Amino acid sequence: MHRPSSPRRFVRLLLALPLVWAAPAAAEPVRDAVAADMPSLMTLYRDFHANPELSFEEVKSAAKIAGELRRLGFTVTTGVGKTGVVGVLKNGDGPVLMIRADMDGLPVPEQTGLPFASKATGTSREGLSTPIMHACGHDTHMTTLIGTARRLVAMKAAWQGTLVMIGQPAEEIGLGSKAMLDDGLYTRFPKPQFVLGFHDSASLPAGIVGVTSGFALANVDSVDIVVKGVGGHGAYPQTTRDPIVLAARIVSALQTLVSREVDPQDAAVVTVGSFQAGAKHNVIPAEARLLLTVRSYSDATRKLLLDGIARIARGEAIAAGLPEDKMPLVKVKDEFTPATYNTEPLAGRLKALWRTRFGADRVTDATASMGGEDFSRFYLADKSVQSMIFWVGGVPKAAWDEAGGDTNRLPSLHSPFWAPEADAVISTATEAMTAGALEILAKK
Repeated sequence: MHRPSSPRRFVRLLLALPLVWAAPAAAEPVRDAVAADMPSLMTLYRDFHANPELSFEEVKSAAKIAGELRRLGFTVTTGVGKTGVVGVLKNGDGPVLMIRADMDGLPVPEQTGLPFASKATGTSREGLSTPIMHACGHDTHMTTLIGTARRLVAMKAAWQGTLVMIGQPAEEIGLGSKAMLDDGLYTRFPKPQFVLGFHDSASLPAGIVGVTSGFALANVDSVDIVVKGVGGHGAYPQTTRDPIVLAARIVSALQTLVSREVDPQDAAVVTVGSFQAGAKHNVIPAEARLLLTVRSYSDATRKLLLDGIARIARGEAIAAGLPEDKMPLVKVKDEFTPATYNTEPLAGRLKALWRTRFGADRVTDATASMGGEDFSRFYLADKSVQSMIFWVGGVPKAAWDEAGGDTNRLPSLHSPFWAPEADAVISTATEAMTAGALEILAKK
């Protein structure tokens, strides 16, 4: 998953302020209880961080979450969607609220220098040995899930309804939420009316909450194009059909999809992330391969882009004189992640709640991101569900100040250097999530 951006005006105002997110002096039950629990939560966080697991291999992480939820009185089911965890706590009549945390790490060698840095290794889906790191902050997400569960159990007298807490696998490959839904998440367990999730942010200072209404994250498609040709000697190109030249034409033509076919007020991205061809200076290969990432928000724009990619690849091959049996092969991969949509009135309701709780300086309107998140599927599986994912800034204030708020000068999510100010992320997210749950499940 990728980072959101925040409005420049907000950043300039923030840089001019003192440490505005310091807790007020007045006692506040949720905030004080979270603060008291932070030493224990940080121990959990360091354990999660030091022991990341790859997608669909989150066995130890799932066991830790399951154990914590069982101790709190949840009815816990493991192995949902392969390695997912579902904990259910019924507390009288009322709405069903589901809170989600994703669990998987990334095949990234950690370079943060933290004393509890990951030394874990694993085998990637491609069968390669790889280091593993929580380079996207899912360790903070799991810790917040546990912290929120503790607070809500301790405050059962203040709410009524059903709480469903889930540890979701395989967000990083876009398949975990689908796996849990396919395994009966909405049929074997109480189906939620509300779904909440959060993500740490590498584009906001530590402790700042970012909220987006409507589209929050993009459709993400991976597309492979195999460009065929006729190979031969580099000295006699006239005897060949050069797939490298054809693939280069395709790459250039693809740039017109966004610039000339998508409404300038819409958002779209077509990026060629890999161009693979040939192995020797004087040999024209028989094929070239292009790997693309394609981003959009609406279904209509997604279709326009995918149809356009296929049309351009075929059209350029025809222009190059290739016969029908040499047309490029265009494959849209099955790792599609649909766009994430934050519903109203839930997004506005919680944003207002958090601005009252934290102060307007700590809650900002975050712009939509072209990153992807399979949290989207919980809403798409049943559009009667109100759903929202929000951001909590993780950039340490000293690093933010040194960079002048320029996120291009800071480590991004998925960077081997990403080390969020974890205590600020976890304490803020746990308080925000707990307060949001109490609002949704408030006794009538």
